[in-house]
Amino acid sequence: MALTFELSKVETPRIRERIVSHLLNIDATLAETVAGKLGIRTMPQAADVMVPVRDDLAPSPALSIIANGPGSFKGRKIGVLAANGSNAQVLDAIRQATEQEGATLELVAPTVGGFEASSGDWMEADHMIDGGPSVLFDAVALVLSEEAADRLTREAAARDFVADAFAHCKFIGFTAGAMPLLAKAGIEPDMDEGLISLDNEKGASEFVTSCRKLRLWARENAVKL
Repeated sequence: MALTFELSKVETPRIRERIVSHLLNIDATLAETVAGKLGIRTMPQAADVMVPVRDDLAPSPALSIIANGPGSFKGRKIGVLAANGSNAQVLDAIRQATEQEGATLELVAPTVGGFEASSGDWMEADHMIDGGPSVLFDAVALVLSEEAADRLTREAAARDFVADAFAHCKFIGFTAGAMPLLAKAGIEPDMDEGLISLDNEKGASEFVTSCRKLRLWARENAVKL
């Protein structure tokens, strides 16, 4: 969670503990969770307050970032990992769906020079895999032949591309050929609803529509962020 990450960058233990002491006045469970993730062995006392702490306030949906998301993927970016033999129809379908959403698609390939798609057409890449990590994108798609995926399992950058996207709770579209790379990253295709097959006729549009949620926060517990 964000609190744990930010506080982990604080070098002075007393300051980390002080923030946890304030969290105790907000939500004891939250404070205990943050303290546990920070490795604080002894919980501090709750911080002194100027006015009595109230615990009778109902949660406000209006303050929820998740409940009040943008509902659109417009202005966002999808990174598509592709290589020689990638399904040209799937690539075209994702590009069309992305453009209709008002988003941007960029191709990531083993070389920045590009690759030959299944149609025989040469497609220029925007990034080579070593310089186009998934952190650059809001969602990713793996449009690979099984042969290409097998080769990429031996490249750390490709494995990290997939594993990082999953760990960051991003939506991941994939073709059946990409299964070896998913497996190498420790991901099963049915682990959660954020993994979306691109092989059916509506796969691309369903993937881009799902991306409107921006992140699959339910995955956090599985990846222990």
